[in-house]
Amino acid sequence: MKIGILTGGGDCPGENAVIRAVVKKADKYGYSVIGIKRGWLGLINGEVEPLTNFSVSGILPRGGTILGTSRTNPFKKEEDVQKVMSNIKKFGFDALIAIGGEDTLGVAKKLFDKGVNVVGVPKTIDNDLSATDYTFGFDTAVSIATEAIDRLHTTAESHDRVMVIEVMGRHAGWIATIAGIAGGADCILIPEKPFDIKEVCELVNNRHKRGRRFSIIAVAEGAMPVKGTKLVAQDESVDAFGHIRLGGVGNIIGKEIEKRTGFETRVTILGHIQRGGTPSAFDRVLATRYGVAAVDLIKNNEFGKMVALRGNKIVSANLEDAIAKLKTVDLDLYNIAEIFFG
Repeated sequence: MKIGILTGGGDCPGENAVIRAVVKKADKYGYSVIGIKRGWLGLINGEVEPLTNFSVSGILPRGGTILGTSRTNPFKKEEDVQKVMSNIKKFGFDALIAIGGEDTLGVAKKLFDKGVNVVGVPKTIDNDLSATDYTFGFDTAVSIATEAIDRLHTTAESHDRVMVIEVMGRHAGWIATIAGIAGGADCILIPEKPFDIKEVCELVNNRHKRGRRFSIIAVAEGAMPVKGTKLVAQDESVDAFGHIRLGGVGNIIGKEIEKRTGFETRVTILGHIQRGGTPSAFDRVLATRYGVAAVDLIKNNEFGKMVALRGNKIVSANLEDAIAKLKTVDLDLYNIAEIFFG
């Protein structure tokens, strides 16, 4: 049995832990593992390398992915699809393990429909994949965002400032919500609930009237104002899956708060800091469990599936169900966060 493995989309803490677990578990069954470089692009171009117990030694705590990644959609061009199918045959892959989010697993589902033996592993710091309670990488991103909020608290209080912190979250505000609750943010703005800038400014003003002369506003990058104003984007370019580059809503909100309240406001955009660095202990263990379970799915001929976490158990879910819709923030959880606003 020869298994091909790739990582697609944005890099994410814990990817190397999955790769390591796949190689180790595959070795127990006598399977060989071939790493595909730079995601689906590597499968188009035929960029591969053998993975052994030696080559994955020491990678458990490393961030990023030793295989490299890209945002490549082979289904944009029929010739690329043909190259993918040809290389699967050329390299003798009996099965593929695709580690990625909605887009990467969407490609995996299409290949499964074409007869390719594919298994998925859910990876995204946004935690927005359906059919699983948690994706690996999310816990690390939340920890980084929470620490940033903690650090902003001290400087905000020292200078009587409003601090706006922008975190990742295109369509789902999980990082902003969880980190905001954990870090004691005074207001949390997420894509699932359009915000009224007047209400945000009133909240800041009311805090100052009560003697709380600083405020922390946690904002997801995809947060939108109530009237459906266009998402704030760095530019109008899109990636291979049609996503506009986000980033900058925090700056817009910061300027509005300062203009409307007169209070000095500073903005911190965490950006790719949330993706980088060593994964948390939780993510290392979850990613390891996912890698082991992915190989077991292959052994049991359970293709077209994704490994998932339900409660504390690792289970499998159909790829179709995993990508059917984004998992957005439970508003019951957001309502809890609102108790502490202001």
